Amino acid sequence: MNLPQPVAVGIWVVLGVVLLTLVLVGRRRLVRRSAGVVPTPPAVPAEAARGAVVLGPLDALYVSSTLAGDWLARVGAHGLGDRSQAQATVHDGGLLIERSGAPDLWVPAAAVGGVALTPGMAGKFVGKEAIVVVTWTVPGEPVPADAPEAPANPEVRLDTGLLPRHDHDVARLLEAVRGLAGRADADRDEPVAAGTHERRPGAPSGAAPADPADPAPTRESAAPGTDENDEEAP
Repeated sequence: MNLPQPVAVGIWVVLGVVLLTLVLVGRRRLVRRSAGVVPTPPAVPAEAARGAVVLGPLDALYVSSTLAGDWLARVGAHGLGDRSQAQATVHDGGLLIERSGAPDLWVPAAAVGGVALTPGMAGKFVGKEAIVVVTWTVPGEPVPADAPEAPANPEVRLDTGLLPRHDHDVARLLEAVRGLAGRADADRDEPVAAGTHERRPGAPSGAAPADPADPAPTRESAAPGTDENDEEAP
């Protein structure tokens, strides 16, 4: 059946409006669902506080940010799920992602947990392992003093995907971010400063470290009424 042109055009317009409405409703639901889960990302520091430039800026496509380990669970809150053109710069202090039409994103070096390559993420597939996925932790937001209780998840791990425009930049960006992750691991594993000691679980904060020269207690030396096999109450 051939419909008159005005009728056919009207039908297509109605269908377009319906589809657009469904997309907008879906985006709003995504934002509401993730807003209570993902804290606000750290603010971009001043240029002097970012540290020296290690790499970049590189032209790239900001693919999306998802919950860590689930590259289909796109985060809608804080604009983290908005795909956009971007420039990525690796500093000594972290990764700066300057996005077009969306808020810039700063990933502190201390928050970087790892980096990997993937051929696809959050609906974007390129057929080769060219998307650089940065795994990082969004620090928890400060809790007001009068808050009834602390949030159940004070911090959240995310995966943020970047697709460099030029193929030769993929390996360069991967190695630069891997260097940030390595420095973060080194900072976490830094030995305890001289003159201090690590407190053992269950020991009071002012307790001195155990002397290795002291003999271990035996059944004969235990106080009457005690058993060396008794477990300490949690």
